[in-house]
Amino acid sequence: MIANVAFLAAITTFLTVAWLAGELSYLAPYKAGIFRHHGWTISVVVGVLFLNLCAVYYSIARWLFLRDAGRKLSHMDRQLGSRDAVLKDLHRDLKA
Repeated sequence: MIANVAFLAAITTFLTVAWLAGELSYLAPYKAGIFRHHGWTISVVVGVLFLNLCAVYYSIARWLFLRDAGRKLSHMDRQLGSRDAVLKDLHRDLKA
């Protein structure tokens, strides 16, 4: 899940930077000075954007995909712990 989230955040960051570069094309003649004076700040902002997108996408993925995992696991635990378990082989292994 983390690899998918990082990939989605990287794609979103790349598309955002590409769109912003297209919108700020009038600054192209000054790019050497801008990157010399503000390159560190720009890279930190892009990195923070990437990390924030990772956090947002990760929380959305957890909410979406792991919504009722606890309920399903507790149901399976109760079912396997009972005497009339559906899977008799697992029932014996769990008691040992």
